[in-house]
Amino acid sequence: MKVLVTGGTGFIGGNLVRLLLKKGFQVRALVRKTSSLKNLQNLEVELAYGDLRNKSSLIPACRGCDQLYHVAASYQFWSPNPREFYDINVEGTKNILGAARDIGTIQKIVYTSTVGTIRYPDDPTKPSDERSFPRERDLHNDYKRSKFEAERIAIRFARDGLPIVIVNPSTPIGPWDMKPTPTGKIIVDFLNGKVPAYVETGLNIIDVEDVAMGHLLAAEKGEIGNRYILGNKNMSLKEIYELIAKLGNRKPPRFKIPYSLALTAAFGSELIGKILNKRPSIEIGAVKMAKKYMYFSPAKAIRDLGLPQSPVEKAFEKAIDWFKQNGYLEN
Repeated sequence: MKVLVTGGTGFIGGNLVRLLLKKGFQVRALVRKTSSLKNLQNLEVELAYGDLRNKSSLIPACRGCDQLYHVAASYQFWSPNPREFYDINVEGTKNILGAARDIGTIQKIVYTSTVGTIRYPDDPTKPSDERSFPRERDLHNDYKRSKFEAERIAIRFARDGLPIVIVNPSTPIGPWDMKPTPTGKIIVDFLNGKVPAYVETGLNIIDVEDVAMGHLLAAEKGEIGNRYILGNKNMSLKEIYELIAKLGNRKPPRFKIPYSLALTAAFGSELIGKILNKRPSIEIGAVKMAKKYMYFSPAKAIRDLGLPQSPVEKAFEKAIDWFKQNGYLEN
């Protein structure tokens, strides 16, 4: 079976490509001519050059494929050009799904959304599930707004007959996080001594290799038009830093800073970033997301798909080892 993967040069996509190859699939990866191919080096992957913003370039990429995994996205909380979130995440999704519909031979599509399209729980003791949708005020950065719009597009295509299953990864941890993503920066910044304090929040953590498996299981067992949270363990940010500190032989941050102070610092950081034309060290979107505990229940994916629940401690170990071996850690 031949599959097309968008975003194969990225974090989740790179792990997905490796799993697909291990399972015996023929893999074609959609890449731009400007893409870094480091995450695909030494892999038996067919490259299809195209751009999600150009639908005509996607038709040849889709042709001859039995399945499509649309993983690619602009995953960050700040950009000097916010329009790129909508060009890539929204229009890009519309283009690749439209190309798949026009080809007409793709039997199953898995669209990678995010738990950012699910309303955060008001009570952290009651994690949210797939039945929760965010309010307008919950979509407080361009990444979340663009992914929410893209997910609605995927749902519309599914209602019109395209065989789409939606997966919503929580916070994946593990190897092959090249950029690194905002997820990986939690680890890298802390181990490089750039996290003196923490805010009171929490995340749902999952091994990125389980996320990759969740994609395959969604293609095999997922119900068309449904969405599935790919998550595992809910952990406070304090607990996360304590675990990273233990694994990295560091001391955990001792001080908790108020949300208002963190938000003020982010506004200042982004203002300086605009003046200097560089990425801010603290992003407003990331701080706003931290206002609530981002706790979710993966029960549906566990029950209906058989989503694995590997120990998240091992995921952090693998991530730290990979960052260390690839020169991301200063000492």
